[in-house]
Amino acid sequence: MFVLASGDASYMIKLLYKYTIFGQEFYLTTTHVAMIITTVVMLGFFIAANISIRRAMASDVTSPGPFLNIVELIVEKLDGISAGGMGEHASKFRNYIGTLFIFILFNNISGIFGLRAPTADYGVTLCLGVITFCLIHYNGIKKNKLGHFTALFKPIPILFPINFIGEVATPLSLSLRLFGNVMSGTVMLGLWYGMMPLLFTLGIPAALHCYFDLFSGAIQAYVFCMLTMVYIEDKIGD
Repeated sequence: MFVLASGDASYMIKLLYKYTIFGQEFYLTTTHVAMIITTVVMLGFFIAANISIRRAMASDVTSPGPFLNIVELIVEKLDGISAGGMGEHASKFRNYIGTLFIFILFNNISGIFGLRAPTADYGVTLCLGVITFCLIHYNGIKKNKLGHFTALFKPIPILFPINFIGEVATPLSLSLRLFGNVMSGTVMLGLWYGMMPLLFTLGIPAALHCYFDLFSGAIQAYVFCMLTMVYIEDKIGD
């Protein structure tokens, strides 16, 4: 995965193809390919789940089967995350939070399957942070109207610069936290594969992948979603 014949460390950052549209250059990298693969896998899973649910609803005598049981378990857990973080407002945001969690988790753990984790690219995590930032303030304006902006001057007007910087820093803190943790795992694994003797690249990396890709990836997906819910709840909570 990360091994180079020269013994140097590789972080799987590669330019695969360059093309020009209307005079503007665009690049296809390993990050794009990995994201396309994970997105196709997720869509395939969602379509299969939708078909299974429709078949189960069409016939009450049909046994749910193991696949549908897994789908129901996933939905219950995601609903539990939303309910635990947002309480009575969970029903409005559980679809977004659930989709966000699955998307980040799939991309975080893609390194186990030999892909470069897309969330190790700051361009990906920044977009997630900006989307969440827009959602936070959209709901804040929708709920509090003008009060959403006057809150920046509380408790005293002189604190406006600090409050403003705190709001603007939200997408940066969200995106940098996710990017930093995923990228650090990519770097550690790249160093191990590139610098250690061949004997030590067999077996031992499996434990490293379990920690950096699976365990840490799941934790970071949960943290990103939990912070998103906290920020939204702070704006719309009574």
